[in-house]
Amino acid sequence: MSIQIDWQAFTPISLVGGIILGMATVILLLGIGRIAGISGIFSSLLKPKRAEMWQVLFIVGLVVSPVLYGLVRPLPEIAVSGSLPLLVAAGMLVGFGTRLGSGCTSGHGICGNARLSPRSMAATVTFMFFGMVTVYIGRHVVGLI
Repeated sequence: MSIQIDWQAFTPISLVGGIILGMATVILLLGIGRIAGISGIFSSLLKPKRAEMWQVLFIVGLVVSPVLYGLVRPLPEIAVSGSLPLLVAAGMLVGFGTRLGSGCTSGHGICGNARLSPRSMAATVTFMFFGMVTVYIGRHVVGLI
């Protein structure tokens, strides 16, 4: 099995998105000394204490960004082929893993690795390994994916 990029369908917009994401994480870190870990930011909004304004604005930006993009260009179609119980179970496992790993792929994979954090590097290798194992089992053993 090999992974191939369809260069005819490639658009530079992904590069722009990556640059914006990188700038946002740097601004957040240098501006207020916080890490742009989505799970941590989102979970802080669910806690009884009052969330800070930057956390609310960060989540609002995640929701509003695709809407604004959709005004300029058509959004890609998303096809979900899994069953609802499987999707709910997957979401719960991701939430559990995020808590167990003390962060998510954005916190560890983007911000932590950029800071050369050994804990984040170990977490990212773990995410990637178990993601590959899960896809292999789902496709070739169970046939769900």
